[in-house]
Amino acid sequence: MSASIPASSKGSEPVGVAFILRKAFLSALVALGLFSLMIGVRTEAGQSGQLEYWTRFGDLASLVGAVFVGSIVVELLRMWLGPRGGLGSFVPQSVHSGLSVAGRYLAPALLIFALLVPVIFYNQRYILDLGILVLTYVMLGWGLNVVVGLAGLLDLGYVAFYAVGAYSYGLLSTTFGLSFWVCLPLAGILAAFWGVLLGFPVLRLRGDYLAIVTLAFGEIIRLVLINWQDVTGGPNGVSGIPRPSLFGIPLTPGPDGLAALLGIPFSPTHRIVFLFYLILALALLTNWVTIRLRRLPIGRAWEALREDEVACRALGINTTTTKLTAFATGAMFGGFAGAFFATRQGFISPESFTFQESALVLAIVVLGGMGSQLGVALSALAMIGGFELFRSLEVYRMLVFGLAMVLVMIWRPRGIVGHRAPTVFLEKSKAISSDLVKEGHG
Repeated sequence: MSASIPASSKGSEPVGVAFILRKAFLSALVALGLFSLMIGVRTEAGQSGQLEYWTRFGDLASLVGAVFVGSIVVELLRMWLGPRGGLGSFVPQSVHSGLSVAGRYLAPALLIFALLVPVIFYNQRYILDLGILVLTYVMLGWGLNVVVGLAGLLDLGYVAFYAVGAYSYGLLSTTFGLSFWVCLPLAGILAAFWGVLLGFPVLRLRGDYLAIVTLAFGEIIRLVLINWQDVTGGPNGVSGIPRPSLFGIPLTPGPDGLAALLGIPFSPTHRIVFLFYLILALALLTNWVTIRLRRLPIGRAWEALREDEVACRALGINTTTTKLTAFATGAMFGGFAGAFFATRQGFISPESFTFQESALVLAIVVLGGMGSQLGVALSALAMIGGFELFRSLEVYRMLVFGLAMVLVMIWRPRGIVGHRAPTVFLEKSKAISSDLVKEGHG
């Protein structure tokens, strides 16, 4: 008995129960092959050095069963919701209108909330540290969004510029005694310089080849930091990095500190609040510069390069300078974030600049929506802040995290806030003269 179910799209054959079960069985079989060694068998080194192992077939069976049931649910949802226009068809028009209006005030509401976080959570050090971490990744996401979202250049080695900015501030401050405000622009300039150096070898590359070269560049920088021990300290890193001051006024309990000058009791939270507002100002600066550049000719050239490089070159746009400016601009913001990371931690080492950081920032950009500033901010808040909510799940935290990303990519393939509309476009279709087209009409 094979009952047929209406097709999920026009012109396709009806989908039967046997088809859904067969697809779910294949998905479960693939899950069994992937997770049999990862979850079914656990190995550890014993006390005498021999390899010890034990099985967890119960957990493996539960996971395979969840994949089987989930595949059936996904197929049913895709089949039932597909012909009606997806999930949006079940949402009333009034709700759509309300969401569109709320979307206009979402960005100002997030900004006001960010400004009030130190006031609301002044006595909660964990919330303040988490807010600083989220804003750091928001700034990194906005910097990478220039390269990936606006220019369409897939960069898997963005952590290299993050590391250049951090080590630039760490070495300049500890060696020459320069302050944070002097080293901050220097870190951005040096990171932009390395961005240009990366841009030259990849001018003729695109797609997967570009991603491989940028990935290799990030690994080269990390290996240089590990092996150039005379300058970078090698695996030991750089310690004793000075904390930032409020334009020369230290945030210390001494008589020359900010608290003494203001006549208020000293609290260690003052420095945390200052760091929070500092990274917030740097992130807003990154956002403002990106929006302004996008409206300039160089920003329009980035968008043209993203849509079609061949057509961009045919229009007379210099793709060489366009790519180099995109790499340099994105790298500069990464250098700023790296300098802030160094002064916040007070210690840096190559372990903080692995490929996992590049992958995380790229995931923030793609998940939020390439080219969308608001989407990147929401994605960073969800991925960094939401990731902390599942810390109690321990070993299953990464599984939940990956599952959430897969579901978002299925239902929102363009990201949370998909936005790839060009800055300049024709509001109305314009007729073309018959002399310019073969058919005789526009």
